[in-house]
Amino acid sequence: KTFRPKRKFEPGTQRFELHKKAQASLNAGLDLKLAVQLPPGEEQNDWVAVHVVDFFNRINLIYGTISDYCTEQSCPVMSGGPKYEYRWQDEHKYRKPTALSAPQYMNLLMDWIEVQINNEDIFPTNVGTPFPKNFLPVVKKILSRLFRVFVHVYIHHFDRITQMGSEAHVNTCYKHFYYFVKEFNLIDTKELEPLVRL
Repeated sequence: KTFRPKRKFEPGTQRFELHKKAQASLNAGLDLKLAVQLPPGEEQNDWVAVHVVDFFNRINLIYGTISDYCTEQSCPVMSGGPKYEYRWQDEHKYRKPTALSAPQYMNLLMDWIEVQINNEDIFPTNVGTPFPKNFLPVVKKILSRLFRVFVHVYIHHFDRITQMGSEAHVNTCYKHFYYFVKEFNLIDTKELEPLVRL
């Protein structure tokens, strides 16, 4: 239930080429601060769209590795330690911010993001189709909610990540995410406070 198939970029499309560019710069061991910068001649919305899909896939996999340990019993509240509680709100069932267990929150979150990134009206896949006016607000909401997954995993499940020997991978993914959202000002600084010590 927590693993989602990756949304693919069609080979030969501009987004596929951007995705390959982003992967190549990461795999080359480039400084992550440089790797997130917009390549010359590329459209910022295309670059952002490719990264949002990639972060969704990576963070979903990270959560998937610890999901057996994130249960209604161990995590009855979606939180990042005693100071931060995250409540769920959407346009359908939860119209008011609602306290949920971490697994419930994660399932709703991953389903909600999947709907957003597969919506051609928000994330158009055809070259030349313009991005909608609400693209950046939607992206900011997706990324701030994905950030909460990092907060929960780091604060409540990092021992499990360490036991699996995955901390270097998770740390690199988080650094990449952090530099990206800072580069394009996609998450409010106040939202980033729970992991500021990292």
